[in-house]
Amino acid sequence: MSDFASRLADTQAILTRIANEFAPAVLASSLAAEDMVLTDLILRHKLNIGIFSLETGRLHAETLGMLDRIKASYGSDISLFKPEASAVQAYVEQHGLNAFYDSVEMRKECCRIRKVEPLKRALAGNKAWVTGQRRSQAATRTELAVQEEDVAHGMQKFNPLADWSEEDVWHYIRSNNVPYNPLHDKGYPSIGCEPCTRAIQPGEDVRAGRWWWENPESKECGLHVVDGKLIRIKQVS
Repeated sequence: MSDFASRLADTQAILTRIANEFAPAVLASSLAAEDMVLTDLILRHKLNIGIFSLETGRLHAETLGMLDRIKASYGSDISLFKPEASAVQAYVEQHGLNAFYDSVEMRKECCRIRKVEPLKRALAGNKAWVTGQRRSQAATRTELAVQEEDVAHGMQKFNPLADWSEEDVWHYIRSNNVPYNPLHDKGYPSIGCEPCTRAIQPGEDVRAGRWWWENPESKECGLHVVDGKLIRIKQVS
């Protein structure tokens, strides 16, 4: 695992640089495996990087249960940002609770209300944000950079696990006894809101269980998209 050791060292160096040079900075955690790797690295090394999660109101019970597991393991709380109740109510009254199944537009509007708008509040006042995205996760992420200029939010965006494989992620979790979402053991490699996520079958793409009724090229929730384009404006060397 010499290559893994090198990738881990690079990731640790990136996180340390973020804490030292881009404070205040935050990790946007979905409470899934990749974000638990970053959570462990941040909290284990006491790095000055905040951690938050978006509580959409439609998460699995297992995902919400990760909040208590993190508290028990690290003695730290994860900040939660929720959608505006009035916006959720208006969407449900006008379109129905599960209108996101009807069209990509309705799904993206639900994501905008439950994820994108809360994300803006979560990022406000920070100089950088960190994600657990990896290049091998999806067709939309093959050109993912480790550091990007996020013009939309006016800050730097870091993807420290960009070149990690799924095997790398689980090697780190197993080796360091990192708590993880039990849904991963039930066939969920990628976890989002409960009605928009299903387990995958052997051989399927790792994000096949996300918005499975849509075409692969549309499978982003909007957290990394502005005006229909991925927020990948400028790679920073």
